[in-house]
Amino acid sequence: MKPLKHWQDPVNAVIAVCLILSPWVLGYAGEMAAVTNAVLAGAVLLAVALGAMLMPRAWEEWSEAVVGLWLMASPWIVGFAAHPHARNAALIAGIVVLALALWTLAADKDYSPWLHRHGT
Repeated sequence: MKPLKHWQDPVNAVIAVCLILSPWVLGYAGEMAAVTNAVLAGAVLLAVALGAMLMPRAWEEWSEAVVGLWLMASPWIVGFAAHPHARNAALIAGIVVLALALWTLAADKDYSPWLHRHGT
């Protein structure tokens, strides 16, 4: 088995599972737009995080960043911003996922060679 390249990817996988379960754990299972968003975004994040663990590529980190941005914007785009548990779950997950993805992209010399060549 290949060694894990980035510790951030399993953390994103755990966040994905938490996001998928959040409607039932946090009590917003009756809000279908929020449930659908949490389950679909969580499933996409889980798939990308697992892919990043098995065959790390920069595009997977960029995909995680996009999912993070989506999660941060989705309460207003999808229309569940008035539901605090659903909104906060999406916002917190989105912020953490985006931060972890950007951290990985910035820290890995294979993913950001320009940044590492220019003095950071």
